[in-house]
Amino acid sequence: MKGKAEQTTEFIISTVAPIFNKNGYNGTSMSDITKATGLTKGAIYGNFKNKEDLAFAAFKFNVDLVVNCIKAELVQIESPLAQLKGLLNFYRRYRTHTIEIGGCPILNIGVDANHQNSELLAKVQEVVKKLQFYIQKMIELGQNAEEIKSTIDAGQYAKRIFALIEGSIFMAVTMNDDSYINDMMDHADRIVNEELVK
Repeated sequence: MKGKAEQTTEFIISTVAPIFNKNGYNGTSMSDITKATGLTKGAIYGNFKNKEDLAFAAFKFNVDLVVNCIKAELVQIESPLAQLKGLLNFYRRYRTHTIEIGGCPILNIGVDANHQNSELLAKVQEVVKKLQFYIQKMIELGQNAEEIKSTIDAGQYAKRIFALIEGSIFMAVTMNDDSYINDMMDHADRIVNEELVK
């Protein structure tokens, strides 16, 4: 059973996470936070050291939502190669998974924090490295299962695939056109089938 303080903390994070994701760190004021939560500034600071601490928690909350969606989709898939293809398929529908929180948190906060908040940018970079490593592990497991060529550099291909994913999301959001994502995922599928598969 969660205590009242923990429930309040979770309520604040879940309420303000979409606001930070849409408006960015500098674009989110304390009045935005108090208005959305219905709590006083003192109540907010009773649960978080400062606005930056809350921004970190909000970013983690949004990333966890996305990662949990990915895990739920891939958990039933046993083959590493099929998991990699399943991941690409997930990103074809990525915008439907993130529309309620205001879009891709990595893209939104990464762009917003760059040149403005080095600590928040470091959190974004940490998540990017983890997600790239997640793809790298899929490829390495595929190599161990002899589904993927042992000669390819798993880390290099993980970076390429993730760059295709995030780049296509940026273009889809900027141009309001999901064909950018679908086209790049088709391209990523071709890379997997033609360059990775044994």
